[in-house]
Amino acid sequence: MGTAGLRPASTAPTPELRQRVAAAARELFAAQGYEQTTVDAIAERAGVGRRTFFRYFRSKDDAIFPDHLRIVADVRTYLAATAEPPVQAVCGGARVVFRSYVDEREVAVQRYRLSRSVPALQDREAANVARYTRVFSSYLRQRFAGRPDAVLRADTAAAAVVAAHNHVLRMWLRAEGRGDPLTDLDQAFAWVQGLLEPGTEPGGREPGGAGSAPVVHRRGEGTDLVLAVVRTTRPAEEVLQRIAGVL
Repeated sequence: MGTAGLRPASTAPTPELRQRVAAAARELFAAQGYEQTTVDAIAERAGVGRRTFFRYFRSKDDAIFPDHLRIVADVRTYLAATAEPPVQAVCGGARVVFRSYVDEREVAVQRYRLSRSVPALQDREAANVARYTRVFSSYLRQRFAGRPDAVLRADTAAAAVVAAHNHVLRMWLRAEGRGDPLTDLDQAFAWVQGLLEPGTEPGGREPGGAGSAPVVHRRGEGTDLVLAVVRTTRPAEEVLQRIAGVL
């Protein structure tokens, strides 16, 4: 007889209990497969009742992903409080999402392994990505309001920021969560800002202003190929010195 039937029908929701149920789902998916794992089995593994499971998750699919509703709320709070230029602000919001993965490195890698092998989980993750894109696009439409190309700029910029975020995240997860991906993320966002918001540098500085520095991208370990993006009116000699300092 399973332990689920011995548990109280009502268990007070807590973040710890949510994490326990999610961990049980990941363990069962990895051990016996996604299709073979039922909600009842997850609840039993977590030591809770079926009703408690559905207090946290709508389905077993939801149990494998981060708490996207909470993260979206955190992103909205960040965007409402920032005074950064529009695209830079959205990059900051995307960084909030990225941190949620970095803060749970092992869990994020485990989720990635599972989602790669289960089409249903891939579809659900795509829906979550679309949610963040809509949040960023809505924010940018407000920031670009009054421009004739406001919608085009907002939708394009939101998609570009999310694509940069997802590229760095995917590379990091494929590497089993090794290394510090935040530097790569900053470089990717600097590249996006250079394309879409060339009038500013990270931190809101004007290009060529005091303390500015070139954005340098290395293409792969062990190669000699370096791409430097510099927006400045300073003398070439000074620019070369700054690049040498970054390298």
